[in-house]
Amino acid sequence: MLRFKGLSEQDLPVKERVILQQAQRIVVKMGTSSLTHPNGRLKLKKIDQLPRILTDLENSGKRVILVSSGAIGCGMTRLGMRERPTELKDKQAAASVGQGLLMEIYQKSFSDFHQNIAQILLTKDVFSNKIKSSNARETFETLFELGIIPIVNENDSISTDEIQEESFGDNDILSAMTAEMVGADTLLILSDVNGLYDSNPAENDEARLISSVARITQDIIQAAGSAGTPLGTGGMATKIGAAKYATRRGINTVIASGDDVRNVYRILDGCNVGTIFFSRPVKTKTRIQNETKKENSHD
Repeated sequence: MLRFKGLSEQDLPVKERVILQQAQRIVVKMGTSSLTHPNGRLKLKKIDQLPRILTDLENSGKRVILVSSGAIGCGMTRLGMRERPTELKDKQAAASVGQGLLMEIYQKSFSDFHQNIAQILLTKDVFSNKIKSSNARETFETLFELGIIPIVNENDSISTDEIQEESFGDNDILSAMTAEMVGADTLLILSDVNGLYDSNPAENDEARLISSVARITQDIIQAAGSAGTPLGTGGMATKIGAAKYATRRGINTVIASGDDVRNVYRILDGCNVGTIFFSRPVKTKTRIQNETKKENSHD
């Protein structure tokens, strides 16, 4: 079901993506570079558009989670920082100030559509601790039942390894782990990239966007590189890692540009936007661990 007229051929629904039209539980991840200008200030127009789209999806009966970066960027602006801080204490201070500002802006935008939201701040230990993960899952389910859209971020103000960019990578991995926790069937990673290319588009004008990936091989991971943006921390490598994590757990994943947030509609309509990574048959935790060890032994 197309919502826009005059789309180009590449925006028309394609057969292999029809599965996305059946998505019911969706995690949408917006990276720092998609939500903030180069100077760290929020892109208010985008933050006004995103709540409209997510509320529309919620109204249609779908369950939606927004994983949003941007807290440190918001804090930087309020604290007068011209560059992203490098020391842990400065990052945590910026995040502490910025998280409240970010949620205040989201609250105002979502309220325009009479949509309630909730803030959930997560750290790595929540996913590894059975009691904490169970409690978090129950919280998500209760929010879903109440028609509330959860907004997830790292708990940067108290975390250590996450904020040091060793674990979640600008919330890419966090979004995949959250998708698994809530039993999502679809993960949308929206950033400053159009998707996965067969070579670096910044260095090769003839680089070709890859529309779909059936299996994420080690070659694809190595070719992704690791560069992020000045304000963000997640490059293509972390996005591929998140896609690999999610698809192994039965979650279709799309990496696409967040410059136009209406891409959320286009993707869920089955349009040829970004790169889709098709889910694989769900495997047990032991089989996933064994495969990972085997792949790492070939590095």
